[in-house]
Amino acid sequence: MPTGTAVHDRTLAQCDSLSYREWAGYYAVSSYEVHFHHEYNAIRNAAALIDISPLYKYVVCGRDAGRLVDRVVTRDMSKVAVGQVVYAPWCDEHGKVIDDGTITRLDEITWRWTAADPTLRWIRENAAGLEATVEDVSAKVAALALQGPTSARLLNAAAEADIAGLRYFRAAKGTIAGVPVEITRNGYTGDLGYEIWMPWDQAGRVYDHLMTIGRAFDIRPAGMLALDVARIEAGLLLLEVDYTSCRKATIEDQKSSPYELGWDRLVSLDKGPFVGRAALEAEMRRGGPARRLAGIELDWDSVEAVCAKFGLTPSVAAAASRTAVPVYRGRKQVGKATSTTWSPTLKKMLAIATVESDLAGPGTPVEFEITVEATRQKAAARIVPLPFFNPPRKTAVPAL
Repeated sequence: MPTGTAVHDRTLAQCDSLSYREWAGYYAVSSYEVHFHHEYNAIRNAAALIDISPLYKYVVCGRDAGRLVDRVVTRDMSKVAVGQVVYAPWCDEHGKVIDDGTITRLDEITWRWTAADPTLRWIRENAAGLEATVEDVSAKVAALALQGPTSARLLNAAAEADIAGLRYFRAAKGTIAGVPVEITRNGYTGDLGYEIWMPWDQAGRVYDHLMTIGRAFDIRPAGMLALDVARIEAGLLLLEVDYTSCRKATIEDQKSSPYELGWDRLVSLDKGPFVGRAALEAEMRRGGPARRLAGIELDWDSVEAVCAKFGLTPSVAAAASRTAVPVYRGRKQVGKATSTTWSPTLKKMLAIATVESDLAGPGTPVEFEITVEATRQKAAARIVPLPFFNPPRKTAVPAL
């Protein structure tokens, strides 16, 4: 049975819908109201506070901590400076992705590593022969995501920290309501935003202070349904939805390499040895992956025409779909869409998909399967670049 996070008493009091889900053994709010529209709008137009404490969190420390991190992940971690945050996947020896997450270099010998699935044993197995310790701090460190256009001004007012000088994917130390915190400028929404890391037993004070100061910046607590729509717009992948961890795959076709998931820039074949390197080098010598990640935009006129054949108008679910849907080119299935949503910001039906590599180029026409009256139909669509939504404010110096 799930348990509450460090701020569960706060989120429960605000959750009028009582709509929860399980995330890594914890209760996570699906939506605070009966619908999540206000929460989504806060992410895109104001500020949203999201409890991300259920993330698995590890601290790698010691003289060889950097070597250990570099040995496991596909990126060149020797180039990461103190105070820098890096997003990276890690693979098994066959070059298939196990998981992905953020890694922050806290000081010369200390790194904080986040993951969606339990990763402690894997990291420790790869620490053999190295002077490095790996501690699971998942239940000791709480985390809140503050996301949205007003988040920088809000945090500048609420925190004793250098928010003005905090660049994209960088970290800063400070205090909020007297609680020592680490603030990183990143997030899972594809918008201007921050993640705040603090001691588990003091998270309530930070949450309360942010909500109090945040009233002037239209803050709202936001749940997983709003986050799901935002992360699809941002082209961000979700484990066990957009790809399957190779540790959980039951057949080979369910496994993915970083290249298949569009993470070419996250693989450094020119660095030292790392787990999966030989397999990834061999994949590129063979000409690259047979399938690629792609964005899909449905032709709304085509969707209306398909529904009109049944005397109906299109009905779009507010929540994002995590059900895999076939993608066709003519009569041949050429891939599958794994996450689909109506974008309230872009006013388009969008999907994250994996398709055959030669069809992954922007502008390629495809067909998307939709079901009307329990009948499978095809609507016209096209391949478009990811991310769908990428506002300049995400990386720009915020106006405070």
